Amino acid sequence: MSIDERQSVLHSWSVQADWRAPTVVGGAGAWLRLSDGRRVLDMSSLAECSNLGHQHPKLVEAIRAQAQRLCYVSNAWGAEPRARLADMLLERSGFEGGRVFFTLGGADANENAVKIARQASRKPRGTIIARDRSYHGATHLAMALSGDSRTQAQVDAQGMGVSHVPPPYAYRCPFDSADADDCGRRGADAVARRIDEIGVDRVAAVLMEPNAGTNGIVAPDSYWPALRRATAQRAVYLIADEVMSAFGRCGEWFAWQRHRDTCPPDMMTLAKGLTGAAVPLGAVVLSHAIASRLEHEMLYTGLTYCGHPLACAAGVAALEAYADENLIERSRTLGAQLLAQAKRLQQRHEVIGDVRGGHGLFVVIELVADRDTRAPLASWPHTPPALKALVHEAMAEGVSFATRGNLILLAPPLVIEEDALDHALTLLDRLLERHFASTPVEVHP
Repeated sequence: MSIDERQSVLHSWSVQADWRAPTVVGGAGAWLRLSDGRRVLDMSSLAECSNLGHQHPKLVEAIRAQAQRLCYVSNAWGAEPRARLADMLLERSGFEGGRVFFTLGGADANENAVKIARQASRKPRGTIIARDRSYHGATHLAMALSGDSRTQAQVDAQGMGVSHVPPPYAYRCPFDSADADDCGRRGADAVARRIDEIGVDRVAAVLMEPNAGTNGIVAPDSYWPALRRATAQRAVYLIADEVMSAFGRCGEWFAWQRHRDTCPPDMMTLAKGLTGAAVPLGAVVLSHAIASRLEHEMLYTGLTYCGHPLACAAGVAALEAYADENLIERSRTLGAQLLAQAKRLQQRHEVIGDVRGGHGLFVVIELVADRDTRAPLASWPHTPPALKALVHEAMAEGVSFATRGNLILLAPPLVIEEDALDHALTLLDRLLERHFASTPVEVHP
């Protein structure tokens, strides 16, 4: 029986005729095993979601044990792993007295956060302020929330009550600031001005990624505290999209905790690392203040598989693994090393214009045609041909790198061995030299 799915499966985010991915049949730690017997080092945690690596034994055992006890019961009934996971999330986030609404993934977590914000704020059609060059999912409302040029034509963001502001992109600051912290503060000021322009009584929430995202923008340290102050002063809810940045990816349980307990959001959305991607699961974590406003009201939302017991059991095991194996702290330590190694690559290769991140195992390398002018190799979000060739050759040599546009996104599983990490960066060093030493610039129109 053939295991080639090219003719039968409609693949997401792909041109179907161009899809040529190998088949994965197994994995262990940071490594994937292909159907042809090769091993490939995963330097992106697949979709920045396999934080615990592949086939983590605690996850596999938790899913097996839960399947033997109870595969499924609807959300109208209680389920022990659902209750345990909710309690663990509230404790880890410091949201005691709040509640958790479980979803199927990140996109519907963001959609439900918007629903909840509008209901709790008593603004059923209240505006949601989000950022340009952001990503919050691929359902229609999530696409409207996203400042993603690839999908803007498919949705009417304004018609769906979404207003976008410029991002705190310090390397190419849209506020004409050469100082990162100043760019961050101006980014938060832009949100404050937009709230004031629309009117506080008409804005339900601000929804932002606090740190890492596939957009490659890592907000300056000044941004989140200033954003929290601006929204709190106006009594507008702040939602942290932690779908990618949580569970150690940015060196903390949740990326906003980098700013300690002074800047908690009113809600946060989770998925990906919540189960280490072993089973689909998302969540909206609500503060006590928001949860209390919903206590005696009907919540008109939810899908058949929300809070699925198998997924929640995997979530409990994942949170236990992060804690028992000190993976949050490990990510912070290895992330600093990864950042330092990437900066050394920047010193060796003129094509590297900027290196950022490194709070955990997430580092962004931005390639440019000219360091002085910061001219991109290709217009966003196109990927330059030389970078595509680099990724193809790396795969042939057993390492999988993730890219988007002119960016190389380094986000390996938190369990990656240090020698494997060194091997990947040594290979990247060699391939940058090979593909960009004299590669002509090809700019898409």
